[in-house]
Amino acid sequence: MDTQRLILFIVFSFSLLLLWENWQNRNAPQAPAPATQQAAGSVNSVPQAPTAPSAAAAVAPAAGSLFTPAPVAVVKTPLMTATISAEGGDLRHLVLDKYQETDRADTPLPLFEQTPNHPYVAQSGLIGAQLPNHKTLFQLAPGTYTLAPGQKSLTLPLTWTDPATGVTVTKTYTFTPHSYLIRLAYSVKNAGTAPVPLNAYFQFVRNDKPPPGESHFIHAYTGPAIYTAEKKFQKIPFSNIADHSAEFEKRANNGWVGMVQHHFVAAWLPPQGPQREFYVRDLGGGLFSAGLIVPEGSVAPGQTVSFDAPLYAGPQLQNQLAKIAPGLEYTRDYGLLTPIAVPIFWALEKIHAIVGNWGWAIVILTIIIKLLLFPLSAKSYKSMAHMRQLTPKLQKLKELYGDDRQKLHQAMAELYKTEKVNPLGGCLPIVMQIPVFIALYWVLLGAVELRGAPWILWIHDLTKADPYYVLPILMGITMFIQTKLNPTPPDPIQAKVMMIMPIAFSIFFFFFPAGLVLYWLTNNILSIAQQWVVTKQMEKQGKKSKG
Repeated sequence: MDTQRLILFIVFSFSLLLLWENWQNRNAPQAPAPATQQAAGSVNSVPQAPTAPSAAAAVAPAAGSLFTPAPVAVVKTPLMTATISAEGGDLRHLVLDKYQETDRADTPLPLFEQTPNHPYVAQSGLIGAQLPNHKTLFQLAPGTYTLAPGQKSLTLPLTWTDPATGVTVTKTYTFTPHSYLIRLAYSVKNAGTAPVPLNAYFQFVRNDKPPPGESHFIHAYTGPAIYTAEKKFQKIPFSNIADHSAEFEKRANNGWVGMVQHHFVAAWLPPQGPQREFYVRDLGGGLFSAGLIVPEGSVAPGQTVSFDAPLYAGPQLQNQLAKIAPGLEYTRDYGLLTPIAVPIFWALEKIHAIVGNWGWAIVILTIIIKLLLFPLSAKSYKSMAHMRQLTPKLQKLKELYGDDRQKLHQAMAELYKTEKVNPLGGCLPIVMQIPVFIALYWVLLGAVELRGAPWILWIHDLTKADPYYVLPILMGITMFIQTKLNPTPPDPIQAKVMMIMPIAFSIFFFFFPAGLVLYWLTNNILSIAQQWVVTKQMEKQGKKSKG
């Protein structure tokens, strides 16, 4: 197998893997939840205290009762618009005003929604029969609150009092102007005569559908995730929750729980220290919950206890996530290639800071990577040039031995030995480059910084497909040129396949984000230039040796 065929084989296999993974995630049948579990999800239950065996019980109502009408307050900041309900103090609607929906460029992106087709809310509460949970009605001053220019923060309090026990609970949301981090603080005052044990829960309730407008050809993970210092980043697919095969660390004295989707994440981030319990649950009807329970001690009579749990709800900005909470940067999932992908994005971001355009930053980064890998590529192209020089001799051997494959292979081996050519000599350098190129692929796929970023002319968003298919067609042309520069396979069937591959890949890349196609196109152009130069040098050397 020559080097070009190896490259195409690896790329094609990788593409098929992406398609298969996407098909599995979108079309694999869901395991039906047991009847008992369905029933549990249909009641407005709250979790038990962490000492009870059922501490990981679901904390959500059924989909039909998820959005009970209640007074709301709308908070506007320069980055977001949040809607908070008096029922439980749920954060029921959150619009990221700096980002647009994938399929509607004129519409700001909703992260949390209270729509029946795509419910996704952040909830919290206290555990106990006489304490407020996410179904309790709080006192809330409805209206619209705007974070004014120059204002450092905006607070929104919600209060609840039980006259029978003398317990008053205040939930306070705090918003800041230039951060996606929302602080939720609890204050519990006990004016009664008996101590009140405190166990708080923080959770997300969401359906299992991917965000609207997501590509059917490129799959990005959507679902719950848990991080602890011991087990690190743990993704919990909805399908595993449904069939009860989900595996994750249940208890730890650190960590957070989140919901991940392409380019965005929401995560409850309680302070480290208290032993917490993580849970996930299938609530039925395609609705799931993921959360954690944190024991906060107890409130003695006449005392007040305060605690908080920050909520991050926003884009997966690589240079900010690690500063917010340990492990939050892993929500931008590069998989096993993270050690390579992180510095690649760092370089891409530095280039963008200079040129001011993500499209040109991709082009320049591809050139830099190509230059760094030039020695490996040159060795591969020299090997291909040697093979190209031997093509006439190989064709004669094929004509001489016809269908006698054994004799043909023996004769080819003798020819390689005589000419001192290793037919696989160019494979190893190419294989060594593959992790770099795949890591760059994942970087471009996961970079929310490219969302809505234009390049030139008709390319208005590098995360969307080229609307006129210009880049995929150009990429197909470059692949055809590469095919012509490579040795013609002795097998006529292989030769035909090599000619068809550029067309197939062009059609396949019609549906890829423009930024990814731009990278492949740039890489192909540079490869053609390098291969042409190396081939010409080899031809000149061959003529000199004959002369």
